[in-house]
Amino acid sequence: MNSKYMKIMQDIKLRLEDGSLIAGSKLPSVRQLSEYFSCSKNTVIKAYVELEKEHLIYSVPKSGYYVVNDYQKAPEENEVIDFLSAGPDKNVMPYVEFQHCMNQAIDHYKEELFTYSDQQGLYSLRVQLVKYLQNLQVFTHPERLVVVSGSQQALHLLVSMPFPNGKNNILIEQPTYFGFIESINLHQATTFGIELSMEGIDLDRLEYIFRNNDIKFFYIIPRFHNPLGHSYTNGEKKKIVELAEKYDVYIVEDDILGDLDPNPKSDPLFSFDPSGRVIYIKSLSKIFLPGLRIGTVVLPELMINNFLRYKFSSDFNSSALSQGALEIYLKSGMFNSHLKKVKEVYRTKMQILQEACELLLPANTSFSKPNSGFYLSISLPENVKAKQVVHMLNEQHIYVDDASRMFLAEYKKENLVRLCISQVNESQIKLGVERLAHCIALIDSRKKHITPNNFLLI
Repeated sequence: MNSKYMKIMQDIKLRLEDGSLIAGSKLPSVRQLSEYFSCSKNTVIKAYVELEKEHLIYSVPKSGYYVVNDYQKAPEENEVIDFLSAGPDKNVMPYVEFQHCMNQAIDHYKEELFTYSDQQGLYSLRVQLVKYLQNLQVFTHPERLVVVSGSQQALHLLVSMPFPNGKNNILIEQPTYFGFIESINLHQATTFGIELSMEGIDLDRLEYIFRNNDIKFFYIIPRFHNPLGHSYTNGEKKKIVELAEKYDVYIVEDDILGDLDPNPKSDPLFSFDPSGRVIYIKSLSKIFLPGLRIGTVVLPELMINNFLRYKFSSDFNSSALSQGALEIYLKSGMFNSHLKKVKEVYRTKMQILQEACELLLPANTSFSKPNSGFYLSISLPENVKAKQVVHMLNEQHIYVDDASRMFLAEYKKENLVRLCISQVNESQIKLGVERLAHCIALIDSRKKHITPNNFLLI
């Protein structure tokens, strides 16, 4: 095997790394390199072709080879500590099992999966989803379910469509899921906020807003909130539903992480709703395969036709192949087995993260304490901005999220950092928090004009 071309590639990459070759630099000719490395011209050409495939260089006919861009070596996977990514843990995703379901779906449904399907969603899937939702204390029937292309689609449609109460404005927790803020901004919807902390919301304030601000619906993430990790008590949920009924306000319940709740007595808002006041949204993106783009929404019967009309204008129907495969996966019992495994993975990671925060974070910070879910948030000292922390940690290949984008303008806080445990390795959690703690202390000490003798930024 000729490895000389690999040596040429390595040499050029080293020169790109150390900056001796920069964007636009012309590389030595094929003849020059063949002489330098004592090899054939074909070997040099092979090295250049491989570098082109990696998009590091490009060729200009009758001129030569040039550098595409300034080169930065990607960090090794074990050098990255990722508290930013919010997709499922790749190590527990059931790729092989679901592949079998995809193949069976094609064999079972054949042409049905590759033509226009039921706009409301494959009926047999909706039957399985009804059974699945019962485990979450959501009791309904297939006729009230609409299959959507992920929860984001459902949220986007609900922002834009009229509601039976004839009201116009939207209420959201502060902070909240950034994707929903994007939707209300795009639709220029008049939106009010209510502050949320790990102690919950002010229910008297909620009643005031319901009574006085023409609220169409209240968007709420009741379990393992994004970004705080907060979960409401059953008593609070019941009171919120009572207030919504009293003031003719709908509730849009985003229960995306409800499956991870270790408390079997914790119920969704939907279970306290006898009148169709709560619209329940469930996505599998965080605990299963986000690329499926399959979620479901449970709607009041009088809203279904209008919702389908808006969905038709968006995508007609969600992927039939994904629906068919998911139906088989749910029906086979594979999903229950998978869910049991992921619940333990995320609960363990969250416990490790909480212990690390308790042990290592500076005393002038505070952090939320969810017992599972994906998210934990850290309130930084007032003079430490989240974007400073994000920038400093990025240089060490440690990734966290600045939560300022999760606020309406009038509520914005610039000292809140969100950590997500879903894709970080368990073995890296404590080291990541240790470096985060050092970073916070270093920035804080600089702001106070104190020399940080006791802190090293690793």
